[in-house]
Amino acid sequence: MKIKTDFLIVGSGISGLSLALNLSKQVPEEKILLITKESLHESSTFHAQGGIACVWDKTDNFEKHIHDTLIAGDGLCDENIVKAIITQAPDRIRDLIDLGVEFTRNGNGEYDLGQEGGHSQRRVLHVNDQTGKSVEQTLIDNVKKLNNVEIKEYWCAVNLYAENFKCYGAYALDQESGEIHNIAAKATILATGGAGKIYLYTTNPDIASGDGIAMAYRAGCSISNMEFFQFHPTGLYHPFAKNFLITEAMRGEGAILKDIRGNQFIEKYHPLKELAPRDVVSRAIDAELKKSGDDYVLLDIASYKSPDFIISHFPGIYEQCLKFNIDICKEPIPIVPTAHYCCGGVMTGIDGTTEVKNLYVIGESSCTGLHGANRLASNSLLEGLVNAHECSITLKNRISELKVKEFPDWEPGNAVPSTEAVIISQNWDEIRRFMWNYVGIVRTDLRLQRAKKRINLLLDEINQYYWDFKIEKNLVELRNLATVAKIIIVSAISRKESRGIHYNIDYPNKSEMSRPTILKKPW
Repeated sequence: MKIKTDFLIVGSGISGLSLALNLSKQVPEEKILLITKESLHESSTFHAQGGIACVWDKTDNFEKHIHDTLIAGDGLCDENIVKAIITQAPDRIRDLIDLGVEFTRNGNGEYDLGQEGGHSQRRVLHVNDQTGKSVEQTLIDNVKKLNNVEIKEYWCAVNLYAENFKCYGAYALDQESGEIHNIAAKATILATGGAGKIYLYTTNPDIASGDGIAMAYRAGCSISNMEFFQFHPTGLYHPFAKNFLITEAMRGEGAILKDIRGNQFIEKYHPLKELAPRDVVSRAIDAELKKSGDDYVLLDIASYKSPDFIISHFPGIYEQCLKFNIDICKEPIPIVPTAHYCCGGVMTGIDGTTEVKNLYVIGESSCTGLHGANRLASNSLLEGLVNAHECSITLKNRISELKVKEFPDWEPGNAVPSTEAVIISQNWDEIRRFMWNYVGIVRTDLRLQRAKKRINLLLDEINQYYWDFKIEKNLVELRNLATVAKIIIVSAISRKESRGIHYNIDYPNKSEMSRPTILKKPW
């Protein structure tokens, strides 16, 4: 089916939903189509616990927040972008409050500001430990009220249609009917989130397969800094606990890391101890596990805070852990580091502008220069809000020059229904395992070269399968996941130093001349 719309938004997290709201206000007469490959709720935003970093308290200031962000980014942040995003934070927070987000208040009726690793003081606004869930639901409720926004759930973007660095729209698979729709738009905006499913252990939901990054790469966009994949230090360790994060805010409130024998260890690695940047804490835990042979370490808040405090501040974590017979008011939590956030992505401006005309990328799929070599805690939701706000302004200013142009329908060729779905699951599992083992928290040249050989073989196999069989969501995700995995591997090989999240034993020191990594087709 051929579909025409003014603006096509792919993704329903904080970036995509915020853009739909902002764009609807900026150009109310234009039609907006928002598609998402699962339900509207299924996004990394929904699962975000900690909060949104913002200078709010009178004792805080923009300079401090900027400084903390630059320190975490370890020399690779774009300082102008950092300033632009952080100085917008209070206005974007007020936008959410106006929409109905009720941030947690303290006993004095003021907003309760959390402390997280890398921040010099309290500045994280939150809704207990379920900030993302509250923000996501509020945005969904408001978007559903808009007359000029059409929502299609379970529509999976397959590929962009782009020629000569100009994007005309996208092909999308309707998973219910199996039909691939041809969606022509004046502008296409990718807000598809991260790529955590590339790794065996991740806090990301199953949808995070790097779709936007892979599609933009195939369309001709440059991809930057993909070697910087952030591992969160504290994922719940339990055989049945899938993708569950223990928020950094818990360490901000006094939780202590210990080995399974009860010994504290983090002070050996950084003077800030539990509040050290995430990459330091993740590597410290990884080093302790490799040294001891243990499967996990412990995060202990029960010994330092009352049950009332724990339950009131971390109700979501308390309830979730109880499902696995872990009472965090009485015992420490078993944790391991887990893949969490993609600091790199499609090279864009603050408004999502890419090298491909009429194609915009916002949120975690983008690389604006805010995060550099390591993201400061709770800056991610903030970036998504600012990207969406700026993107809507740019699109409004360009509205007179934007035109819809149709393009050819999807050509299935001789593709037949798949009878070998096991190939998809096997390749997916293999990629996630060797990415975890070879391109994880600690890397070596030998491991990276092994990963490169494996991904080249798998890409050939996956691409052949892609053209031989009819399109389904799992195949689309596998193709994208493999593409992004290779981008990460090639980027990591090219960085001959250790910086931020990227740590290579063969190059333990920082280079004096360090620049962003940039990849573009062909490899």
